[in-house]
Amino acid sequence: MKKLVFLIMAGCLVILIAGCGESPVATVGEPAPDFDTIDLNGDIWSLSKLKGQVVFINFWATWCAPCREEMPSMQRLYAKLPKDKFKMIALYNRDKPAIVKDFVAKLGVSMPILDDQENIIGKRYGLTGLPETFIVDKQGVVREKFIGPAEWDTPRFVEMLTKYINE
Repeated sequence: MKKLVFLIMAGCLVILIAGCGESPVATVGEPAPDFDTIDLNGDIWSLSKLKGQVVFINFWATWCAPCREEMPSMQRLYAKLPKDKFKMIALYNRDKPAIVKDFVAKLGVSMPILDDQENIIGKRYGLTGLPETFIVDKQGVVREKFIGPAEWDTPRFVEMLTKYINE
């Protein structure tokens, strides 16, 4: 009996210690996890360098049908909002750069497309699936989280983002 109790306690201790090393996930009302990655042109992007701007972070993949469906509305939204106060970044997740480049070229996407092919940033954000979108305010705080696709250029989303831009 003592051995069983000891083994259970040792197992709980291992789980507790392993859990302590995990980084927090993106939570509404908390600072957004910072990241550094490259875009399709090889330029380096860092979330912390975008402070002072509202940042739309979308995780997507070419193999994700809902992601492909929402991309045109993201592009239209990107074209509507002021580039000096708003950044839209689309992180391709668990996808291949060559396939992504071909897809965005065919669609005529001009927003920055960033690399998360190894899901490193996705893990920091606690992704549950694709697409997922996070809105980060000028101070670097996650203000909104959306799971699933959306028609991003509708008045509802334009008004929401404009509100954050004007704060």
